[in-house]
Amino acid sequence: MKILFYGARDYDHLYFDPLAAEGDDDCSIDFQPTNLDGHTAALAQGYEAVCIFVNADCGRTVLEVLAEAGVKLVLLRCAGYNNVDVSAAKKLGVAVLRVPGYSPEAVAEFAMALALAGCRHIHKAYIKVRNNNFALDGLLGRNLHGGTAGIVGTGKIGAAMARICHGFGMEVLGCDSWRNPALEGIVTYVGLEALLRRSDLVSLHCPLTEDNYHMLNGETLGWMKDTAILVNTSRGQLIDTDALLDHLRRHRFGAVALDVYENEEEQVFEDLSDDILANDKVALLLAYPNVIVTSHQAFFTHTALRAIAETTLENAKSFQQGGPLPNRVE
Repeated sequence: MKILFYGARDYDHLYFDPLAAEGDDDCSIDFQPTNLDGHTAALAQGYEAVCIFVNADCGRTVLEVLAEAGVKLVLLRCAGYNNVDVSAAKKLGVAVLRVPGYSPEAVAEFAMALALAGCRHIHKAYIKVRNNNFALDGLLGRNLHGGTAGIVGTGKIGAAMARICHGFGMEVLGCDSWRNPALEGIVTYVGLEALLRRSDLVSLHCPLTEDNYHMLNGETLGWMKDTAILVNTSRGQLIDTDALLDHLRRHRFGAVALDVYENEEEQVFEDLSDDILANDKVALLLAYPNVIVTSHQAFFTHTALRAIAETTLENAKSFQQGGPLPNRVE
């Protein structure tokens, strides 16, 4: 199988190269630094599969070009697939396979790191000390121990975050249509409004769907405590950025920590240090001292990268050999 790997970075070679070499010529991978979109889809001519990440454009128009080029398989090296028009892929006869779980702990640990950085102002302290300012002004924080954590989405990542919060000595509330039996004795399930009103820390760990788009909006953000910490390591569209900015202007939230944000696709994973951000809302968010923004890096550990490479290549092999496809997106 010939696979065209879109949006390749140096770190992608760390595990894909040696694992592909071990595969006895099951597949060959050509790495393409440019991302998949309407302009680059034609590069897949002659390839049976393409491999993409969360920031690729895999909408209907792009899929039509891929299918015409002979592509039969889209390999997602991630869990989320909101950037793929799944119904269009099905109509075109293009299978879509994903990596449903690579390292839940990697994302959960990063979410807690963001929460700690926000509530203890570590991002501000680092800059102050770098400027030889060792004063404690503006760095007064709050304990997480004894507080309440609200976990929205209690799948593998949310469950890992719930266990971390429980270990910190927090009461843990969960909101999910499915109650995870593995969290019995750790999580108390409540509705979204009750969770937002009671929680000192709210962490989002749910996939993006049509039903939860802008789940946190002007009204629901208003349910949260003025001192609450909000963390998002899931998908940016879960939060209405305009509404969030409006609440920030009114001096709400102890901290907001975002590893994902709306319209991140054109800048995420790119070095724009000598450029002007097209996403002006990110610039506005960064103007607030209680806001931390990172670059969609919660997954980014050696453990996760290896697991992503292993599962992606296993998906390709199973498809090629006509085997079962448990990771197929329907």
